[in-house]
This record gives sequence, C-alpha cells and structure tokens, in this order.
Amino acid sequence: MKETRGLDAREAQLWQLYRDAYRELTTTLEGRLIRNAGLSGADYALLHPLSVADSGVLRTRDLGRSIGWERSRLSHQVSRMEKRGLVVREECESDARGSMVRLTEAGRVAIEAAAPDHVDAVRSHFLDQLTREEQDLLAKLLDRVLADLPTRAADTPLADC
Repeated sequence: MKETRGLDAREAQLWQLYRDAYRELTTTLEGRLIRNAGLSGADYALLHPLSVADSGVLRTRDLGRSIGWERSRLSHQVSRMEKRGLVVREECESDARGSMVRLTEAGRVAIEAAAPDHVDAVRSHFLDQLTREEQDLLAKLLDRVLADLPTRAADTPLADC
C-alpha cells in the first residue's frame, strides 16, 4: 500500500486558500443571482447549457454531464424548475427510457435577464482580480489539474437519454 505524504505548511495553506476562495466566490455569486434575478446557483447551472444548446434542448444525460451532477440531483432540480415553468421534460425519441430537458420561454427570459449581472459579478469578483497573464497562467494550471482527474462519466451513470 502506498504511504500517504502529509501536506507541509505551504501546501496546507495553499489548499485552504483554494477551498476558502472557491467557497466564498460561490457564495457571493449565488447570493447575487438570488438577489438580482431570483435564481439559485443550481437554476443558473442548468439554464446556462440549455440556453446555448440547439433549440434549447439537451438529452438529460448530456445536461448532467455538462454540469457534473448525478442523475438524482439533476432529476430533483429539473422537477423544481418544471414547477416554476423554467424547463420541461420531454420524451427522448431515440430511446423511450430516457428524457430530454427543454428550456421554456420563461426559462429563456430568466437566464437572459440574469446573465449580464452574473457575468459582471464573475468579472468583478474573479477576473478583474487577475492580470491577463495571471488569467492565462491560471487557465493553464487548472487545465493541468483537470487533465489528471478521473472522468466522472466513467464512474457515475447518468440517464440513458
């Protein structure tokens, strides 16, 4: 069995700073979404890929993969959003066991109203804190970290359709 190396003080501080920054940035962005657009972070996470998809519709499986959610979490969120008229589920023509999620007109209005302020918040609380060179470096570093992670798709089966 491989022996686990502990984190030295510098590594522990870096890891904690990353966790704190992620938590606080997420809290700030989600709070602003709720206050200014009446959408939760989960609502926005789901509405965004639908808003840029062809015809505003995605296979449930593809939507779940695009946001990194398990099938049950996605299903519960879609149900909540259906009740609010933001999305609808449809049968998958190519596989009767699966489903599609379609953005409604109300969902499109909601994401289009929320997006400008959300982008402004991302810019002011994240991107503007870094120089262009730091942004490029951070993108390169995050790409490297992501490339070494196991794929979620292989570990977590999502909807068939």
